[in-house]
Amino acid sequence: MNTKWLSSILVAIFSIAAIVCIIMGYFNFAVLAMTIMFALSNGFRAKSFKEQGYVKEAKWMKYMAIFFTIASIIVLYINLTD
Repeated sequence: MNTKWLSSILVAIFSIAAIVCIIMGYFNFAVLAMTIMFALSNGFRAKSFKEQGYVKEAKWMKYMAIFFTIASIIVLYINLTD
């Protein structure tokens, strides 16, 4: 499967999950879905920037993806311990 399609599908799935969680009132899980969505989108964007030759922007997006990955793990831990 094409990487672009895969990234789009994964981001769409977590976006829809966040919206559904907001509607149902599960705000903690909505935040989890949004942080995962941001981590995925920034990770795929970093890869895309690197392929295009935008090294500085790719590095920035990589660090943003790492930040949101760590944030996702922290939110998951908080959700599981509550």
